Amino acid sequence: MITTEALNGHPCRVLVVEDEALIAMLVEDMIHDSGGEMVGPAAKLSDAVDLARNAQADVALLDLNLGGALAYPVADVLRQRGVPIVFTSGYGSAALIQRFQDCPILDKPFDQRSLEQAIGTALRSGAG
Repeated sequence: MITTEALNGHPCRVLVVEDEALIAMLVEDMIHDSGGEMVGPAAKLSDAVDLARNAQADVALLDLNLGGALAYPVADVLRQRGVPIVFTSGYGSAALIQRFQDCPILDKPFDQRSLEQAIGTALRSGAG
């Protein structure tokens, strides 16, 4: 389960940025099955930046590569807001630039347990 400690007992709100619709649907199911709520998803960089600026989220799950555009502008907005970040990627942690090396990364494909662990780690550490 996605922890609700430190969230005043409310379900964890997970902002999702994912450009592949099928993966976004699977992630939504995983989040709901874990007791969380999904915010989004956003598939385009511009939509993701808007969502990052305006949405209420406890943690963000960002696909690193959005149709050829890297999600770092989204991560920058979230970091400024203090929202912990988990990156997803098929490229591993070596794909992350230095300033985001402290954020958990989920290698695609991932399962529900890995998702829950990464979100828990981000929430506890405040990685963002």
